[in-house]
Amino acid sequence: MSSPATRIGVVGGGAWGTALANAAAAAGHDVVLWLRDGAAAERLERTRENARYLPGVPLHHRITATAEAGALTAAGTLLMVVPAQTLRGVLGDLAPAFAPGAAIVLCAKGIESGSDAFMSDVARERLGPSAPVAVLSGPSFAADVARNLPTAVTLAAADAGLAARLATTLSGPALRVYHTDDVRGVEIGGAGKNVLAIASGIVAGRGLGESARAALIARAFAELMRFARAYGGRPETLMGLSGLGDLVLTASSPQSRNFAFGQRLGAGASPEEAAGGKLAEGAFTAAALVDLARARGVEMPVAEAVASIVSGGASVDSVVAALLARPLRGEAE
Repeated sequence: MSSPATRIGVVGGGAWGTALANAAAAAGHDVVLWLRDGAAAERLERTRENARYLPGVPLHHRITATAEAGALTAAGTLLMVVPAQTLRGVLGDLAPAFAPGAAIVLCAKGIESGSDAFMSDVARERLGPSAPVAVLSGPSFAADVARNLPTAVTLAAADAGLAARLATTLSGPALRVYHTDDVRGVEIGGAGKNVLAIASGIVAGRGLGESARAALIARAFAELMRFARAYGGRPETLMGLSGLGDLVLTASSPQSRNFAFGQRLGAGASPEEAAGGKLAEGAFTAAALVDLARARGVEMPVAEAVASIVSGGASVDSVVAALLARPLRGEAE
């Protein structure tokens, strides 16, 4: 029987939650994987496969799937692997079951719609200002992590000691976890790259060519760096795994839901058709990212373009024309 410090709770039974549960179990921990749907939890526990989200990937034998919130009480570390827009509600429902002092690791990459709040701020509003909160982000497809393929991510906590401890806890045979105390920089990289990946997908779907897509990614990353500086993120964080690394992955592959969403938009689908019933966090984050940029006077034309297309306020062709008509300037501006 593991001690509470080595028992890990994973909240959320989608592809990413299941993958992280597998990775934590492979690192030698007993894992409780919590799902809201009792029937889905029972099926996962019985079949040992998440057929809906990760077909063909066996569930590690050290994982227990459950819909009982009380099963999370023994966990010293809790991974919150739910969509950014539902985090506030899930924390409100489950926090009474958390052990006092349990470390909360936020794994959603987004900004809350309506409040424009970063995930760490949402968590502290729900759990209190002294809650041990960390953020996990970086270039990682769920299928790769679930299959124990080599992956490197970043974990951030304001308490550098907590960040180092959690990074050691979560690192395993194939998952390498680096650590930092730059929480805001990691959050900005994770949330912002989703929006920029949609833009990259739009360029691909519209058939504008690889040269155009490479130029867009570079200019989009420059605006993300400007945004990060305005909100206290460190440049070296954005140049690392949770910024540039994640952008390279997400903006280049149809495996990325945000890229695929953008690709369908570029091919002529409406935002509703492009979503296809799947979650693309960048679609919710775009407007919030633009709101925050305007509040600090940060120019983000690519993010604004995505927000206008996703909201249905502008067509792809009109946005592309507007971007191409922008005044020429120095590259560093």
